Amino acid sequence: MIMLHQYELTIIGGGPAGMFAAFYASMRGADVLLVESTGELGGQPATQYPQKMIYDIAGIDGINGVDLTARLSAQMDHFHPKVRFDTRVDGIIPATDSNLDIDWIKVDADTPTSAANPHGYVLQTNHEPIATQTVLIATGGGAFAPRRLAVDYPTDWDGDRIIYTVRDLAALQGQDIAIAGGGDSAIDWALALVDQASSVHLIHRRQQFRGLESSVAQLQQSAVAIHTPFVINALDTTATGKLAIDLRPIHGDQHEQLVVDRLLVNYGFASDNKQLRRWDLSLEHNQVAVDRLYQTSRPGVFAIGDVVTYPGKVKLIANAFGEAPIAVDAALRTIHPDLRQPPHSAAVIGQ
Repeated sequence: MIMLHQYELTIIGGGPAGMFAAFYASMRGADVLLVESTGELGGQPATQYPQKMIYDIAGIDGINGVDLTARLSAQMDHFHPKVRFDTRVDGIIPATDSNLDIDWIKVDADTPTSAANPHGYVLQTNHEPIATQTVLIATGGGAFAPRRLAVDYPTDWDGDRIIYTVRDLAALQGQDIAIAGGGDSAIDWALALVDQASSVHLIHRRQQFRGLESSVAQLQQSAVAIHTPFVINALDTTATGKLAIDLRPIHGDQHEQLVVDRLLVNYGFASDNKQLRRWDLSLEHNQVAVDRLYQTSRPGVFAIGDVVTYPGKVKLIANAFGEAPIAVDAALRTIHPDLRQPPHSAAVIGQ
């Protein structure tokens, strides 16, 4: 017989949305587990653009992915919710269909064994199964990989001459930098580096940029050299070991040449959320459909953040932070129907 602790809520995904949900659920006194498929918390901001500034966090005038993760971790440390790393969830199975001989127990000595609900879920993972009464999915865009240059170059240039993720801005200080891309990330990198690098060149295939209007206006007033509409045609090295970039115009045949130390590629990230199809959820365009309480098509299974879709959905971290308390409260009410309205957070944190 398998002896499993049954959590009240298991959160799948340790990015900003999942971290804040774990904190809030702990603040509400829930027995919560946070499951992360990698070896660290923070999700995409921490791993894909750790030094990129984030501006949609209320009350914070810009913060990068590393610092945001550190603050969310410090917030979670008020209650120390349980976290399991390197744990991949392969299936969300109704407890009654799990084919496991499970002794449903609660490890809290003050909670009788009979309080455990055998009609929750069993999460099949790459380790031991997880028993839980409710589930909150916060996997964001799934597994991310940067969209790469469609130009051949030696593989040993990756991380040296060609950079897809910047982890230390100081390492680029005083260098000549080219940035490929036309979205918020590319513009933010250009603005962050313009006062540190010797020169900054921004390459985009269109005349118009896709960034926030305020960022585009700041870019146009900065010392960043803008090359539009051009695409990278070829890469080579100079006799001095610098990177030579051949730029091909979208219209016409007048190429431009750039000589820089590093090329930062900001074409975005390709995501893979294929695990959603294994979780028997109702999907719309590979995103989880939810109702106004962020419940999915499965009872007791909720979802928040970039993984969900609903009318008017805007993919901002600020929105995910607002979705988390609603989903957590709804999940806890499925277990405790008489659960009272949560108190003001200051009263809980101050205890």
